[in-house]
Amino acid sequence: MRDLLMMTIILVGSAAALKKPWLGIILWTWVSLMNPHQQWGYASASMPVAMIVGIATLIGLVFSREKQNPFISPATWLLAAFVVWITLTLPFSMYFDASLPLWDRSIKIFLMLFVTLALINLPQKMNIYIWIMVFSIGFYGVKGGLFTLLTGGNHRVWGPGGFIGGNNEIALAVIMVIPLMRYLQLQMTARWQRHLMSAAMILSAIMALGTHSRGALLALVAMTILIWIRGRQKLVFGLMAIAIAFLIFPFMPEAWWSRMETIETYDQDASALGRINAWHMTWNLAKDRFLGGGFSIYNATVFAMYAPNPRDIHAAHSIYFQILGEHGFIGLTLFLLLGLVTWRTASKLMKTGTQQPSLAWTRDLGAMVQASMVGYAVGGAFLSLAYFDLPYNVMVIVILAKYFSDKELGLVK
Repeated sequence: MRDLLMMTIILVGSAAALKKPWLGIILWTWVSLMNPHQQWGYASASMPVAMIVGIATLIGLVFSREKQNPFISPATWLLAAFVVWITLTLPFSMYFDASLPLWDRSIKIFLMLFVTLALINLPQKMNIYIWIMVFSIGFYGVKGGLFTLLTGGNHRVWGPGGFIGGNNEIALAVIMVIPLMRYLQLQMTARWQRHLMSAAMILSAIMALGTHSRGALLALVAMTILIWIRGRQKLVFGLMAIAIAFLIFPFMPEAWWSRMETIETYDQDASALGRINAWHMTWNLAKDRFLGGGFSIYNATVFAMYAPNPRDIHAAHSIYFQILGEHGFIGLTLFLLLGLVTWRTASKLMKTGTQQPSLAWTRDLGAMVQASMVGYAVGGAFLSLAYFDLPYNVMVIVILAKYFSDKELGLVK
C-alpha cells in the first residue's frame, strides 16, 4: 500500500511538473533530501525516481512562460564558476573512472539548483520550498528526538541513507533546518502553530544530541548562539535555551558524556587522529597537483603518496579539505567565496527588513539563514558533505529572497 502511494505521488507529481514545473522542484527537493522512495517503497526504490522527476521538470521548464533568468545574483555566477571548475578538473582526476559517477551525481544537483532559481518566481513559492526542506529533514529530527527520549539516549540515532545515512551526517542536516523552523515560526500567527514548531525544534535538538556526534554538539552550540544573537526576543529565547540545556544534558547517559569528553583529548582519539591524517593528505596532494586529485582519492595508493601515516586511510571528514584535495586551491577558494557571498547577501536581507517594515520577513530569513550556515560551517569541518544538497538549497533561498525584496523596492525589473 505504501509502495503504491509512493509511486502514485512520484508519477502524478511528475505529470504535474510538465504543466507547472515549479511543482517538480518541490517534488525533486523532497525526493533528494528525504529519500522517501528508499524508506517506504519497494518497487519505487528500484525506480530512477530522481531521473523521472528531473526530466519532467526540465521539459516543463522548456515550455513554461513563468520562468526567470537564474543569474540574478553574484552568488549564481560563483556557483556556475564552481561547477565549471569541478568539471574542468574531472579529466585530470587520478582515478577518472571512479570519479565520473560522483561528478555525475553532483552535477545533477547543481543543475537543479539553476532550474530552481529559474522557476521559483514568487515569494509564496519560495516559502513552500522552505517548508518542503524543513519537512524533509525535520521529520527525521522529530522522529529521532522521540527515539532519544524513549531510549534514554543509550542508542545512537542514524540517518535514512544517501548523503545523510550516518549519525554525524543526519545530525548536521537537522541542525541546519532548525533555524529554518524558527524562520517559519516567526511568520506564524496562531499560538498552537508556534507551539508545535517549538516542539519540533526542541525534539530536533535532542535528536542531534542523540546521534552521539561530537561535531554535532559543536555545531548545535554555534547555531544556537547565532540564533540568539540574530533573533528576536533574546531574553525569552536565551532563558528557554538555558532551561532546555539543564533539562536535556543531565538526561544523557554516561556513554554520551564519555564520547563528548574526547573533544578535549582529540590527540588521544584514533578517529580524530585519522581525520587529521586525511587532512594532511589532501593538503599535500593539493600542493603537488594544481587541479587536485578528483572525486575519488581516498585509497591506499594516494595515502601512501601524500599522508603522514599511509596506513591510516580515511575519507576527508571535512568539507574544506574535501574540496581542497579533490579540486585544489582554486576549487576551495570558489567554495569559500560561495559561502561568503551568501552570508553577505543574508546580511543585506537583514538590513532591508530592518529598514522596510513591509519586508520584515527578510530580516528573519537573513538571520536564520546565517544561523544555518554557521551550523554547516562548524559541523561540516568534520564531515565530507561538500556536495550535499541542503547548504546549496539554503543559498538558493537567500538569492531568491534578495531578488524578491529588490523587486518590491523597485531596484530590479
